[in-house]
Amino acid sequence: MKTMRKKIVLILEKTDTGFSAYALDYPIFTTAKTISELLDNAFEAANLYFEEEEIQITHENIRFEIDFKQFFQYYRVLNSKFLAERIGMNPTLLSQYVQGRKKPSDNQRDKILLGIHQIGQELSEINLIQR
Repeated sequence: MKTMRKKIVLILEKTDTGFSAYALDYPIFTTAKTISELLDNAFEAANLYFEEEEIQITHENIRFEIDFKQFFQYYRVLNSKFLAERIGMNPTLLSQYVQGRKKPSDNQRDKILLGIHQIGQELSEINLIQR
């Protein structure tokens, strides 16, 4: 079986019943009630689509994208004011990105994403204890 070298971009969207994802360049679609389930379903759908061509899709082949507004609606635990302060951005400007009033430049988007990834990395390294 061959391994695909190209990235498959899947757009995630919030729906009334959960979430959906669709590929930009391939007829790959899926739905789920949770993000975690959606990620698994998308991986399975991509492998099913390429099954006849005997191409195996790995997690490295798939890139998920979600717009700012939907991201902050789903991950409400991440406060945009906190994030703005953390990455050195004006909180009002980040709020405008989150609400869809303004669109960030590629540089601003990368800065925001880096901040989100750093916070996620910190959270993944924390263990809670009970005393």
